[in-house]
Amino acid sequence: MSTPAYETFDAHLHVVDFLQESDGLRALLTRMDEARVERAVIFGMPVTKEWAEWEPQGPDYYLADNARLYPYSLTDALVAERYLALSAEERARFIPLLCGFNPVDKYALKHVQRLIKLYPGVFRGIGELLLRHDDLTNLLYGQPPRANHPALHGVYALAGERGLPVLVHQDITAIGREVPLYEGELIGALAEHPETTFVWAHLGFSRRVRLPDHAAYVAGLLERFPNLYGDLSWLVFDTLVCPGGVPDDAWLALTERYSDRLCLGSDLFGRFDRLASTMARFTPFLDALSDEARFNLRVGTARRLYDRPALSEPM
Repeated sequence: MSTPAYETFDAHLHVVDFLQESDGLRALLTRMDEARVERAVIFGMPVTKEWAEWEPQGPDYYLADNARLYPYSLTDALVAERYLALSAEERARFIPLLCGFNPVDKYALKHVQRLIKLYPGVFRGIGELLLRHDDLTNLLYGQPPRANHPALHGVYALAGERGLPVLVHQDITAIGREVPLYEGELIGALAEHPETTFVWAHLGFSRRVRLPDHAAYVAGLLERFPNLYGDLSWLVFDTLVCPGGVPDDAWLALTERYSDRLCLGSDLFGRFDRLASTMARFTPFLDALSDEARFNLRVGTARRLYDRPALSEPM
């Protein structure tokens, strides 16, 4: 097992997988200690994979077969019940977000309000919302979710009123399209809700999604929208930021300039045995940063984003 060189704050971790199964939060706490993770932002999986009758074997991942995915609202209860079963000391290491609603249903806000009322004092943000998401989008029932969908405006407004971050997965473009095809959707949400803090998961990068000079594009959006933050998790780190364990100069420059807007995440889901090795892979990039930027990326930005009261009764 690789031991990370630095203590970190994991700002992107799914408690359950695409079948809504999990090792559990106490198992996660053990892995966090091994991985030198002080705290973790945790959430469920807002969709689940169905076992279609034509598939001879049940899937274990969203790409395991051609069966569809659908919104799964029980995911937040699965997270909340596990969280509430912990001691106060154990709960202090977790920041739960809620995500289990249909992002194209204009009753989404009502669902969020019901959940806050059902589990007061648990949730401290919203996400990860799976919006434009490579092949996952194509496997969803119904219309494609997107960052500026009318169903989300009320949710964003509530988050802004309560000072809660919203973590969104919104690919910047489609597979095979090397232009920022979906930037209007993201910009629409950012511009219409300047009081709401958005955390852009993977900074718009995804499987087989490519945008020339991605770092420069991200820098432009960070400059333009002070309510935009991002996490360096999943494929963006391994493919663009630090490919082969070698820090990319453009991404180093971006991180030095905007370290107070960027954080790290494991993006594990349900199974946590790889947490230490996943966090250890950040070491070469962290080594190459200044002390201030390294601190912000390791723990500082995530602390500022998520050290806030949990949602109680909805407004």
